[in-house]
Amino acid sequence: MNGVALSVSRGIARVTETALGPYQTAALRIGFGLTWLLFLLREFPHRHELYGPHGPWSWGLARRLTGDNGAFTALMWSDGRVWFEAVYALAVLSAALLVLGWRTRTLSVLFMAGVLSLQNRSVLVGDGGDNVLHLMSVYLVFTRCGRVWSLDARRARRAAAARERGERAGDRTGPVLWGMLGLVLAGVTLTGRLVGHGVEWTVPALLWGMWLAQALWWAVGRRAGGGEPRILLDVIGNVVHNGALLVIMAEACLIYATAGWYKVQGSRWQDGTAVYYPLRLEYFSPWPALADLLAASGTLVMLLTYGTVVAQVAFPFTLFDRRVKNVLLAVMMTEHAVIAVVLGLPFFSLAMIVADAVFLPTPFLRRLGGAVARARWVRRGAGPKAAAVPAQGAAPEDAGAARVG
Repeated sequence: MNGVALSVSRGIARVTETALGPYQTAALRIGFGLTWLLFLLREFPHRHELYGPHGPWSWGLARRLTGDNGAFTALMWSDGRVWFEAVYALAVLSAALLVLGWRTRTLSVLFMAGVLSLQNRSVLVGDGGDNVLHLMSVYLVFTRCGRVWSLDARRARRAAAARERGERAGDRTGPVLWGMLGLVLAGVTLTGRLVGHGVEWTVPALLWGMWLAQALWWAVGRRAGGGEPRILLDVIGNVVHNGALLVIMAEACLIYATAGWYKVQGSRWQDGTAVYYPLRLEYFSPWPALADLLAASGTLVMLLTYGTVVAQVAFPFTLFDRRVKNVLLAVMMTEHAVIAVVLGLPFFSLAMIVADAVFLPTPFLRRLGGAVARARWVRRGAGPKAAAVPAQGAAPEDAGAARVG
């Protein structure tokens, strides 16, 4: 019993004292932010047809649908073109700043609002990757995804260095930004736009909850410093982060498991010909010669068909063996890269590859981050020695963070 109790206490300490997987959540933040940013920039010339006033799915139809299903979208607050352009610009800006890791607690909320606003405005636009991005944008709000590879981490290092020198490290930008967002939230709530027209309470409650939590965090930090109230809030933040990380991992496993088992029931997947048919569709053939080359080999089509089903069904079970998991993870990422090229679905594939990144081993991600940092510093002419310091990209409080994968 003593051994069991000791193991339980160690597990509780690990969950409460540390935000697990800082590199994995940073990869998710950068990956999903970049996916959404690239999509918005590519579709910028067509934004009015996809989500705006010139689309076949009109503002009136969207208003009726959101009134029935309670989905949140800021584009329903006004049908004006200026408002649409403002929301689209905010979605682009929030995605770019989230990739950089600037004020990630605030920007993760704005990123979620941008994703939900545009996707819920036109529900018929998407290729499957939008569903993944939709869910992950909500989960990212609960993670501490700016601990590494971010401007927030750099600011934390500089603040720690200033405190060591006996200097006062203040932060005015954060409170001002959060105060402005509080005024906006209060305005749209009082005018009935935030919770009106059948919108469910979930997203408005999340927006207000995150605002109040950040206000409490700032107030406690200002009055109590590093005392017990701040330690308690840090423990709560770690528990919420670790719970969200677990949900993200479970969601990725669920996506693969359900996709694999549904394929097992299909006759085309059973006879090994399912991959052949999308290769013959003109809509999914940006490179017809390449698609014809793959479709011409019956053996290759059969191997790809059965291999896809086996990989998707087996993936959740491989998490119990690290080596097998890493091998199959590489296979899945390669498969999505092939889908991006052969079938012309880059953003679907990129979203799935980013979702897979939550299972990447920490040493690999650290080496990857170090390589990127060294390349950046060498390009600036600082030399490889100068790159050794920022290569880790971690804030001081992340020392000793547990590895995932």
